[in-house]
Amino acid sequence: MNVFYEEAGTFKVGAVLLDNNSSLQVEAIHGKRSKIKANSVLFQFETPSLSEFMHNAQKLADELDANFLWECSTQDAEFSNINLATEYFGHTPTALESAATLLLLQSAPMYFYKKGPGRYKAAPPDALKAALASQEKKRQQAEQQAHYAEQLKRFTLPKEFYSIINNLLYKPDKNSIEWKALEAVSLETKLTAVELLNKCGAIPSTHDYHFNQFIFEHFPDGTNFKDLDLLNVINQFDHLPISDVAAFSIDDATTTEIDDAFSITQLPFGSFRIGIHIAAPALGIAPESSLDRLAATRLSTVYLPGNKITMLPDDIIHHFTLCENRLSPVVSLYLNVSDDFSIVSCESKLERIKIAANLRSNLLETQFNETALNKGEILHPFSSELILLWKFACKMEASRGKANDNNDKIDYSFEIQNDRVTINERRRGSPIDKVVSELMIYINTEWGKQLSNAGITGIFRSQNNGKVRMSTSPAPHQGLGVSQYAWSSSPMRRYVDLINQRQIISLLCGETPFYNKESANLSVTINDFETSYGIYNEFQRTMERYWCLRWLLQENMETINAQVIKENLVKFDHLPLIMRIASLPEIVPGSYVKLKLSKIDLLERNLHAEFVQKINI
Repeated sequence: MNVFYEEAGTFKVGAVLLDNNSSLQVEAIHGKRSKIKANSVLFQFETPSLSEFMHNAQKLADELDANFLWECSTQDAEFSNINLATEYFGHTPTALESAATLLLLQSAPMYFYKKGPGRYKAAPPDALKAALASQEKKRQQAEQQAHYAEQLKRFTLPKEFYSIINNLLYKPDKNSIEWKALEAVSLETKLTAVELLNKCGAIPSTHDYHFNQFIFEHFPDGTNFKDLDLLNVINQFDHLPISDVAAFSIDDATTTEIDDAFSITQLPFGSFRIGIHIAAPALGIAPESSLDRLAATRLSTVYLPGNKITMLPDDIIHHFTLCENRLSPVVSLYLNVSDDFSIVSCESKLERIKIAANLRSNLLETQFNETALNKGEILHPFSSELILLWKFACKMEASRGKANDNNDKIDYSFEIQNDRVTINERRRGSPIDKVVSELMIYINTEWGKQLSNAGITGIFRSQNNGKVRMSTSPAPHQGLGVSQYAWSSSPMRRYVDLINQRQIISLLCGETPFYNKESANLSVTINDFETSYGIYNEFQRTMERYWCLRWLLQENMETINAQVIKENLVKFDHLPLIMRIASLPEIVPGSYVKLKLSKIDLLERNLHAEFVQKINI
């Protein structure tokens, strides 16, 4: 005697060797013996033979119509497979017919719900309709996915991909059929998804690929300024007094957010007065206004070679930037300085100033430099002012106990015109650098002290044991050698500076400060700013890396010299590009080597280079 039984959700057949009423010992067609429970047996049969039974049963099951079988079933009650087979075939079913019915019932869960061994219930019509619709949808999706895959194999971008290309590149939905097709072809072609999309023409510009990724991740609403009521921002400041100083700014040629300027006024007995003037957007941008909320979201201007994403709209920048020959509202710090460059007193005030000139550092440096200072031959309309500021800056630097140790460091600037890049080197620590940096350090230190002494909350920047942090509590900045430091010199470029400027203005006007220690948005701003500032700086570095690689390709560089930093880490000559060279042998740090360039990948922002030889420079 043979039995047809169910075990672990699977139908099986076997020859009965021993029947103990509650259990049976059966032998499968291949000779394996098993002990099964008697209640798992669905029926017994003699024919056909054990070796033919399952094959014939499955063949018959394949001929059955699940939909017709569902229509033949009892709709509102459970039924046995025997009852359904009887109704379907019109006679008492044979063993093969019973088995075939069971096989179909088991394989059609949309049509039939299993209720127990050999017992089922027909799916309700609505549920069946929904299940069949879902099945048809999956079939169509599978068909569509296969169609996408065929196009991708030919390196053709399906037209349906156009509207979702950014999602596929930067944040794919891995359950979508588009991604599944892309993933399957990537595995087949041994290309990454990005490489495959690039081969299909989805990335016409490697630069835009990297830039758009940054925008996609960090500016999901885009970089345009929308729906802002700027009329309430651009107010007239006629009530502010007008200073009689002739101020000038010092910035590079591309700067539009000119937020600091300087002035010198001669006083009796060889003394003089230094004016440090900071643009005052806080006078026009109300806290928690729509523009303020947007600035609080951006937190800083983002800089990258050949481009920038400003924290404030161009109209606002244009209104508050310290443009020459125009009256601009400012917060000024005046220092009365003796003839030995010691500070006698200082005073902060709100006022308007007229900028006499916007000096550009690239031009100014040709006349105001160390050589000209040593010779005493500075031929410039502001030569006397610049010399005084330089001497004062030297005194301030010495008073901080921070001698200039940056003279051997190189700064790099990128000029991009018509998709060609020029990379310029400039040695750090020039007289211009010292003047600007020392005056900014002083004003941020002094205004931080004034806020602290007045008990007014500000956002302070401190450093201890090399670790920089921001908080609402003043603390020493060891790196600068000052007791406290509060960024306030770039309120058009950094949101922290804008907050501090509001607090400084409240101090000068004798008004209640908008922010206090309990202001929840201050701690949020600090955390968000530090995170965003780090992300923005890293993005700037990665785009500088990209343009360095572009320059190597542009100049058809086959070999290049580099200096060993440590182990296999090198810095390329005349480029802000640091990379690891796997083939580099053990060489003393500081040594120079020649490298052969073989492959530059702009998508990955990487290159392959081989060590050629050690060189003497």
